[in-house]
Amino acid sequence: MPSVFLSPSLQEWNPYVNGGNEEYYMNLIADAIEPYLRASNIRFGRNSPTQTLSQAIAESNAGDYDLHLAIHSNAAPAATAGTVRGTDVYYYPTSTRGQRAADIIVQNYKNIYPLPDRVKTVASSSLAELRRTKSPAVLIETAYHDNLADAEWIQENIGEIGRNLAMSIAEFLGVPFVDL
Repeated sequence: MPSVFLSPSLQEWNPYVNGGNEEYYMNLIADAIEPYLRASNIRFGRNSPTQTLSQAIAESNAGDYDLHLAIHSNAAPAATAGTVRGTDVYYYPTSTRGQRAADIIVQNYKNIYPLPDRVKTVASSSLAELRRTKSPAVLIETAYHDNLADAEWIQENIGEIGRNLAMSIAEFLGVPFVDL
């Protein structure tokens, strides 16, 4: 059975400009993904908010997953804080399967994000969840939580983001997506 490891952010210390934090909202998105995975017959594992990043990576590596999906929201550097919008979908530079998953997510996410021209695929060798996982891995920065418009968009679209990411997971895994 095809499988995915969901890894919502563990960054409870990363505040949203309008209240709440990255860990909270990314866990809501993971919650929204799960029913679609069940309906589409996709096995999944998931980190726990009480884990460290190293523990979450170890849990992913202990399973036999076809994809590791890290779910985050972004913040701009201090000089541009609050002014940047967009979505970055990261993959490890030498991972063709990771790049394929990232490309699928980008194409589908453009259909729901209000500024589709700001949704892009980015190669990175510095992110631990891309570098240290044995499965092909993708890390999505869903939008900027230090930008009010993006933070509100995330908060108002939890279900749609979850549905969209589940649809992308199913497409990557070659499984028919069951919509609810």
